[in-house]
Amino acid sequence: MLPLTRVEQFTRKHLRYNVTVNLLDGGLFGVAVGFASFGTILPLFVASMTDSATLIGLVPAIHAAGWLLPQLFTAHHTSRQRRYKRTVLVMSIHERVPFLGLVLVALLLPKIGLQAGLVLTFLLLTWQGLGGGFAANPWTSMISKIMPPESRGTFFGTQAAVANLMISAAAVAAGYLLNAFDSPFDFVTCFLIACFFFTFSWVALASTREPADYDKVIEENPPPFWHGIGQILQRDRNFNWFLTARVLSQFATMGFAFYIVYALRRFQMDAVTAGYLTATLTVAQTIANASMGWLGDRVGHRLMLIVGAVSALLSSLLAWFAPSLAWFFPIFVLTGFANVAIWTIGMTMTVDFSGESERPFYIGIVQTLTAPATIVAPLIGGWIADTQGFVTTFGWSTVLSVMMVVILVFLVKEPRKMKRFSQPTLQKEAL
Repeated sequence: MLPLTRVEQFTRKHLRYNVTVNLLDGGLFGVAVGFASFGTILPLFVASMTDSATLIGLVPAIHAAGWLLPQLFTAHHTSRQRRYKRTVLVMSIHERVPFLGLVLVALLLPKIGLQAGLVLTFLLLTWQGLGGGFAANPWTSMISKIMPPESRGTFFGTQAAVANLMISAAAVAAGYLLNAFDSPFDFVTCFLIACFFFTFSWVALASTREPADYDKVIEENPPPFWHGIGQILQRDRNFNWFLTARVLSQFATMGFAFYIVYALRRFQMDAVTAGYLTATLTVAQTIANASMGWLGDRVGHRLMLIVGAVSALLSSLLAWFAPSLAWFFPIFVLTGFANVAIWTIGMTMTVDFSGESERPFYIGIVQTLTAPATIVAPLIGGWIADTQGFVTTFGWSTVLSVMMVVILVFLVKEPRKMKRFSQPTLQKEAL
């Protein structure tokens, strides 16, 4: 067994502390997001200014696109850093400050008018999304650096589970606040509380202890940015198949977004049942985040991805043939496990494909190249649903899920095992 490097010794010495402050960051960030949710509160705020379903639907799409797209373009700069923390903190400010702008928009809305309010809101949402995207690559690189490989899945899963629980509780509280206050103080209060928790989340993040990596080789005259990306895609066939499965997953799960609407129209579901289904999804994702991350560290993250792909397949299949509303409870449980596998486990497995120096490039490739599919897949799913019906959308999701399962089972290999097998060969070549 090779001796631990200075960075590895530091990270293991401060592991408990770093786990604590970063779980605190995730929990506080989750509370903040719950009071300004991209899935409920912000769409409701936009809906108070317009009846356009397209504009309302842009809220989560802008957030997702802003978070994913910049990550490849920040990879080169991130890969040349010996410490990531400063970049993370500076960029993370840009995903938090825009909510203070939303407080001002909500407060001044009666004076500036609905049209100006909409323009300012979408400018702030774009700023926030891009801020998160520019922070994402260095943040993932920093967490991967301070968490030992055998603990990364457990940490990412636990942090996501904590954040999910906080988001759920805060979202319920936000609903009561919106009912308790008249406009404009309803949204002003929610956004102010979000700003408060975002601030303390940033303080927790700033408390992270990250060592400088003086052993990392940084080239003085590196090759062009795209040259490095091309080399990775040319030589790493296993990563290419993983990337293919990752992109395909967005289309395999395109039916998920329409489950609630289908249940409302097909089975005349009431609001109470819709609330229970939402709670079912949240609880399932919380359990999946904690359990799949921990299991992935022990039996391999690829196996957890397969479990998630099978869950997506079964979820779409059950929705395709669902004879009653009761079927949607197991459907939403399976949806929760599929979502966690695709996002949390997928991110965890991404960092296993490379060492420290190339890791930002791998993270950037996966996130940025997935972004177009993340935006296009729901649009295609919606078009199919409008022209051929929801059931047809679920059918296509089932077929594409089968393809994703096949790729993960037969073509993608566990990257940590491949690195272990290749290590002796590399050592012999060095000798």
